[in-house]
Amino acid sequence: MSWKFELLKKPAGIPITEGPVWDGEYLYFTHIHASTIFRYDLKTNAISPWRTGINRVNGLAFDTLGRLFGCCQGGRSMLRFDPDGKNVVIADKIEGKRLNTPNDLAIDRKGRIWFTNPWNEGNVDATEKQELDNRSVLRMDPQKDGSYTVTRVTFDTTQPNGILVSPDQSTLYVAESSFTAGIARELRAYPINEDGSLGKPRVLFTWGEDHRGVHRGIDGMCLDIDGNIVATAGWEVAGAGPMIYVFTPTGRVLETHPVACNRPTNCCFGGPDMSTLFVTSTDGHFFKAKTDRTGWAMYP
Repeated sequence: MSWKFELLKKPAGIPITEGPVWDGEYLYFTHIHASTIFRYDLKTNAISPWRTGINRVNGLAFDTLGRLFGCCQGGRSMLRFDPDGKNVVIADKIEGKRLNTPNDLAIDRKGRIWFTNPWNEGNVDATEKQELDNRSVLRMDPQKDGSYTVTRVTFDTTQPNGILVSPDQSTLYVAESSFTAGIARELRAYPINEDGSLGKPRVLFTWGEDHRGVHRGIDGMCLDIDGNIVATAGWEVAGAGPMIYVFTPTGRVLETHPVACNRPTNCCFGGPDMSTLFVTSTDGHFFKAKTDRTGWAMYP
């Protein structure tokens, strides 16, 4: 089946839409440089601001209780968006140093928040400086008092990007997305150990190194009910172009679907039967497409 993408929101001169998530009724996505979370109503096609002044939030995710969390790049923190309108900082440091620019997150059934912590200088004020000597995946563990501890769990990443926890909770998928020459862009699968540490990763797919004209790897990704990874990747500079890739859990490419934007950033399934894929882009697009796949998410 060919996926036909319908443009729901045109770019408005403000870059980067990201972080689409479905709550069972509405679809939410971020507009990073507008510091806004938008809400899309599938019944009316209306798109309206839902939360503003959020200092360049990127990725979003719901936990099993339906609480919404996000990666605040401008504020260099992790946030919880409470129903009363409060944006609660739940973490902004690790080992006494400020976070980099949290990018994307995944939440498991234990309530642990796994998030990528690269340095995205375009999404933070020019006066900000990186304090950490690494760009890693971090794990936040909920405590009885409502706080979180923050632990570094990868020691081999240079610019981690999209992240997922497998449906069986045994694997952490991470997109390594550096644009530094000599570093390959990869889709990796890390075994999750019982204590929350990660085992040695398997490289499921690689786009090779960057020499300003090679492929762009994965930005964001989601899952279908068969455990396949549906990912945004590619760009206008080289290769097959902007695409949605569908990978098996072992890294085999099952399908590719072109998207009419230069650089798709993230995607998620939604709609009453979870078969509609929503896609965002660096230019500020918001698309949807009816697919022959059914998405998977812990919530709703």
